[in-house]
Amino acid sequence: MNPLLLLLAVLPGLIVSYAIFRIDKYEREPLVPLMLCFVFGAAATVPAVSAERWVVSGMPAPPYDMAQTVVLSFIALSFIEEGAKFILLLLLAFPYKFFNEPLDGIVYAVLIAMGFATWENVAYGDRFGMHTVLVRSLTAVPAHLTFAIVQGYFTGLAKFDPPRRRLLLAFGLGLAILLHGLYDLLILQNWSKWLVVLGTVALYLCLFFCGNLIRYHLEHSPFRNNL
Repeated sequence: MNPLLLLLAVLPGLIVSYAIFRIDKYEREPLVPLMLCFVFGAAATVPAVSAERWVVSGMPAPPYDMAQTVVLSFIALSFIEEGAKFILLLLLAFPYKFFNEPLDGIVYAVLIAMGFATWENVAYGDRFGMHTVLVRSLTAVPAHLTFAIVQGYFTGLAKFDPPRRRLLLAFGLGLAILLHGLYDLLILQNWSKWLVVLGTVALYLCLFFCGNLIRYHLEHSPFRNNL
């Protein structure tokens, strides 16, 4: 893999990671947990891809019909990938003292997701080249960012609401799986190219809405008045 292609593959995830670090302006997170989340997020692609291949191996060869595309989108991709990232969020960040405000759920979820997306970019770039890396930078990376913000928002709420903790965690994970599955379904289906366009437009609309989730946690940060 040539250096330029490698740089283009890793740069989007690093830029997003730095941006979310800067957005957390009232009480920024220590670098070591952030780096661990990014690295383990990247490493999680290995078992996730293995699980996805196992599910796909039980399906007939493509092209897929509607039911098979739904299984591919919601089980082989969405459930496995969001589940892997959610487990890492619970293991690497959720129980610890440095997770001390709701926004931290978004920050750590995004770092995990960007590690995951970055390693995917490297793998796809090595296999398919420059064009795939550029397309994924405008589609897959924003998609992982969107799902991470949704999952992290509810994880942040759950941390500080023990009576509703399980409900909020389950809802955040379920919503991330649903959004991821719907996006993949629109992108992977072979019925209409316009549905691919719809999926891309819907992704950016969701990403715009996710800005409101970040602002909500910023506005309600317990550290806001410390500056």
